[in-house]
Amino acid sequence: MASMSMAPVNIFKHGADEEKAETARLSSFIGAIAIGDLVKSTLGPKGMDKILLGGGREGSVTVTNDGATILKAIGVDNPAAKVLVDMSKVQDDEVGDGTTSVTVLAAELLREAELLIAKKIHPQIIISGWRKATQAAREALRESAVDHGNDEVKFQEDLLNISRTTLSSKLLTHHKDHFAKLAVEAVLRLKGSGNLEAIHVIQKLGGSLIDSYLDEGFLLDKKIGVNQPKRLENVNILIANTGMDTDKIKIFGSRVRVDSTAKVAEIELAEKEKMKEKVERILKHGINCFINRQLIYNYPEQLFAAAGVMAIEHADFVGVERLALVTGGEITSTFDHPELVKLGHCKLIEEVMIGEDTLIRFSGVAMGEACTIVLRGATQQILDEAERSLHDALCVLAQTVKETRTVYGGGCSEMLMAKVVTDLANRTPGKEAVAMESFAKALRMLPTIIADNAGYDSADLVAQLRAAHQENKTTFGLDMTQGTIGDMAELGITESFQVKRQVVLSAAEAAEMILRVDDIIKAAPRKRVPDHHPC
Repeated sequence: MASMSMAPVNIFKHGADEEKAETARLSSFIGAIAIGDLVKSTLGPKGMDKILLGGGREGSVTVTNDGATILKAIGVDNPAAKVLVDMSKVQDDEVGDGTTSVTVLAAELLREAELLIAKKIHPQIIISGWRKATQAAREALRESAVDHGNDEVKFQEDLLNISRTTLSSKLLTHHKDHFAKLAVEAVLRLKGSGNLEAIHVIQKLGGSLIDSYLDEGFLLDKKIGVNQPKRLENVNILIANTGMDTDKIKIFGSRVRVDSTAKVAEIELAEKEKMKEKVERILKHGINCFINRQLIYNYPEQLFAAAGVMAIEHADFVGVERLALVTGGEITSTFDHPELVKLGHCKLIEEVMIGEDTLIRFSGVAMGEACTIVLRGATQQILDEAERSLHDALCVLAQTVKETRTVYGGGCSEMLMAKVVTDLANRTPGKEAVAMESFAKALRMLPTIIADNAGYDSADLVAQLRAAHQENKTTFGLDMTQGTIGDMAELGITESFQVKRQVVLSAAEAAEMILRVDDIIKAAPRKRVPDHHPC
């Protein structure tokens, strides 16, 4: 009988790599926990900020404590870390806030799983226990949720509290009352549509954050053409994306030879005629305001001025899209059929001064809920972070208007869920109980980290909070201004039910997915082939 070789058989291409069993699992755990440790110092009302330096020539500087922004900016090589980065992006897109919480919770779950696997508990048993724990936590969260959707006054107070709670962990924390009112007013103008495109945020350097305000109209950061009307009432607006210079013949490398300067003048005159014809076609639409995505140039600008039409050039693409949305118009590129073009309308266009800059305000637009929030601040970094913070608050409020249930913040909901999961673990026989207990421990880590970041004694505070919840004080949480535990209902520390539910579900799913991994296979890097045909 032929003897079989016991040498290991490599089935992969040269350069490919494989990590098996414990090595693969350890690599996943280390990557995911490192990501959690990176962002956990930003959690809570006393969380710290991070400075992100761009790698380009300019070396852009971003100062932020937003989990999604930090994780988007860092390049990660570890596959498990990438899962957590993607999860925080989804959380940001889905509900707008809770990006740090979801990453930290997933990392803490995996930290607990690492200890259980070291005790020889199989990953599938851990997953089974976690699934039951997640279900119990969801039920507890749903039962503790408060719904004031039918009481307008209480619901508005809920929205203000949610807005304050969201902003308290951001840069705007010292002016949270001011910005909470701005955000709630802007979202309530949407009348439940949740279309945040109608809320335009403009940054203007100068002044301080407290000088920021809400303008009930649409502001465009552009200039009106020379000798054109600076104020118009009952306006018909044509929004276009078209080149106003002549439609030149697009033949690469073509030349025109002339034998005298008179011929050059004839060509220029022909070009002017083409421009004039295009302007006349535009004016046939019966408009008194023309806004173009591209440049308009001097000659067409003169023609518009002579016709008494306001012309605004080089409006950025986002501005044009949003303007078309709020005025009820459509972006047009050709002008041969005026009857097919949908014009935008507004009651008044005028120039307004903000700081030292002149902007154009559109009032009485077709989409009545449209408004503009003007942010003021000392540096560009402050303005950028203020816009990110405000965006988070607006997203959470828009979600809450659709899903009106709320829960209490300050670690209250996490302790409530942890208590229910622990009770379930005490009633469950077998190894699954250990997995459930680890899930409860991970949930309790969130209030622990919030207290640590504020510089308080987390062990003492969390023990007090746990005892309070055992006495059925289910609205108690951490009061980070006093460094004690307190009643969240009295303090008005409220969070959106939707955000909190999404945090628990996303973190549990991502941690479960990483825990299932027992093999990491890396493809062989592509070989660099020398280029034998240079340009």
